[in-house]
Amino acid sequence: MDTSPAGFPVPHKKLTIDIQKIKTDLVICHYEDHFLVIVTQLGSMGTLLQARKEEGVSVQPTFNVSVIFGKRDEPLLSACACQLIENISAAGSSMSLVLSLGLKDHSVDTIKAIVSAVIENRMW
Repeated sequence: MDTSPAGFPVPHKKLTIDIQKIKTDLVICHYEDHFLVIVTQLGSMGTLLQARKEEGVSVQPTFNVSVIFGKRDEPLLSACACQLIENISAAGSSMSLVLSLGLKDHSVDTIKAIVSAVIENRMW
């Protein structure tokens, strides 16, 4: 794992893990107003999603996930973003999430492993 010095240029963590026997690169960046998480098995960005907590009058928080670019017909990608923004919110942060997923394998087990790896290496 490679962790940058604070503030140079953006605090981040970078690591490579095996998920379902596929080499997976993971980069987590902490910007001033959002987190950027890039997960790729392809060596490219992949589908880009934005997730944020919606403020409202309800006691229970609601979360909004939207596809900015890429595959709109993959509900597991949105589920991944939703689980991560819920974890960010539960940790007390109100920052949004930009998530890039370039995956060869879109299975439930892969998504669970990605969520677990990101939470284990979180920067929030």
